[in-house]
Amino acid sequence: MRIDAHQHFWIYDSVRDAWINDEMQILKKNFLPEDLLPVLQENNIDGCVAVQADQSLDETKFLLKLADENNFIKGVVGWIDLRADNLEAQLEKLSSFKKLKGFRHIVQAEEQEDFLLRDDFCKGISLLKKHGFTYDILIYPKQLKSAIQFVKRFPDQFFIVDHLAKPNIKERKMEEWKNEIKMIAEFTNVYCKLSGMVTEADWGNWSIIDFKPYIETVLENFGIHRVMFGSDWPVCSLAASYQQCCEILEKNTIHFSEDEKRKLWGENVIRFYNL
Repeated sequence: MRIDAHQHFWIYDSVRDAWINDEMQILKKNFLPEDLLPVLQENNIDGCVAVQADQSLDETKFLLKLADENNFIKGVVGWIDLRADNLEAQLEKLSSFKKLKGFRHIVQAEEQEDFLLRDDFCKGISLLKKHGFTYDILIYPKQLKSAIQFVKRFPDQFFIVDHLAKPNIKERKMEEWKNEIKMIAEFTNVYCKLSGMVTEADWGNWSIIDFKPYIETVLENFGIHRVMFGSDWPVCSLAASYQQCCEILEKNTIHFSEDEKRKLWGENVIRFYNL
C-alpha cells in the first residue's frame, strides 16, 4: 500500500489563510477530498494523511469530518493548544477519534527561535505519549539547534520532521543543515518526511538532480526505516505537479530494493502513525 504522509485540505478564507500571498495565487481556492482523490489514483497512491494548515481546534474537527467521510484519508495530524491549562482533558476527549494520529504547531512562524523549548510547550508535549499521539516538527533550518535539544527531552515520544526541516535548496545551502540533520537523526524516536522539497527549490527552474544531495543526506542518517514520502499537496503545485513530486523521489531512489521501496512509500508511515 502506497500512502502520502503529508497533504492539506482547506476551504479558502482570505483572512485566515493570509499566509497565501500574491505569488501563491493558485492556492487561493478550495482544496478538498474530491480534488485530491483522482490525483492519488493517477499516481497509484492508496491513501493519505491530512495535516493541519490552520492553528485552531476547528481545523482539527474539519479534518476529522473529512476523514470520517472519505476512507482514503487514513489519518489526521491536527492542531491543539499544547500550552492550554486544560490540555489533559482535551487530549482525553480527542483520543476517542481513531483517525486522529497526532498534532502539529507551525513553529516555523514563531518569532522565538527556541520556541520548542518553552516550558509551557514542553509540558504539553509531555502528555502526548500517554494518549498515543505523535508530533510533527515544522521548522526552518535556523530552528534545528533547538529542535535537537527538544527531542532530547522526550526519548519516548515519537516525532517526525516535516519537509526535511526546509533546507535552502534554491541556493544549494546545506552544510550546516546537513550537520544538524545528522544530529537530530541520532535520536531513534525521530523520523523524517521526504516532502515539501519543491517549494524550497527555484519554483520555475529546478531539476530532479537538485534534490539528490538532500534526499541522500536524510536517507544516510535516518535510514530506510524512518523516512517516508509526502507530497505537501496542494502547496507543492506552486512549483511542481503531484506526479513530479513522486518522480523526484522515485528517480533519486531508483536503486532501492522492492522491500526498501515498500518502506519508503507506505510501510513506514503506516507504522509511525498507526494507520
